[in-house]
Amino acid sequence: MASITYKRVLLKLGGESLAEHEGGFGIDKNAVSHLSQEIREAYDLGTQIAIVIGGGNIFRGATASALGMERVQADYMGMLGTVINALALQAALEKAGMPTRVQTAIEIHQVAETYIRRRAIRHLEKGRVVIFAAGTGNPYFTTDTAASLRAIEIEADVIFKATKVDGVYSADPKEDTAAVKFDSLTYLDVLTKRLNVMDSTSVSLCMDNELPMMVFDVRQPHNIKRAVMGEPIGTTVGAN
Repeated sequence: MASITYKRVLLKLGGESLAEHEGGFGIDKNAVSHLSQEIREAYDLGTQIAIVIGGGNIFRGATASALGMERVQADYMGMLGTVINALALQAALEKAGMPTRVQTAIEIHQVAETYIRRRAIRHLEKGRVVIFAAGTGNPYFTTDTAASLRAIEIEADVIFKATKVDGVYSADPKEDTAAVKFDSLTYLDVLTKRLNVMDSTSVSLCMDNELPMMVFDVRQPHNIKRAVMGEPIGTTVGAN
């Protein structure tokens, strides 16, 4: 078995990673199947994997704004969207041969376990992939913040921010051809330069708890496995 750098990881996935294409809605069978196989590669190395997933492919804030909906109501709808995604991902992971548990930050007893920190850690120790849904359970907090919070609570070694680009750039590389990719950044770099990595609350949580992050393109084959093995892919964010 190949050696791994990170024993316990928190993988942050955007809801769009389950859709057919960038910016798409709904859940695509091929996208979910591909993602589950990528996670399986890392799982087979002996890594304990927890996942926080977004809900942008189900419900987006822009939709709520267009409907004139209040923010709190819209945020709860977004939380329910992440539960749908978590169940879809759970089904795909189990089809790929991995035992899983879904834990939600809001109580839905008929659907999933309610989040309990010690139970989540025990699941990981038993080799189960744990999917955290419904964000933090509170409005005004993003799933990025939920990822940082859960990673700290379960004592993860690192957060993997799986994105649609191969790292963090000085500007959007699709709009600015002069954009420069960073191989590494400090937490303060991300905050002061207002780089689009994770929201400021989640970055601050990682900084206060010295939790490193890796940002990489999840669509590239074997990238989750390579990240677990400590290969220099994407952009790393840490204390120095």
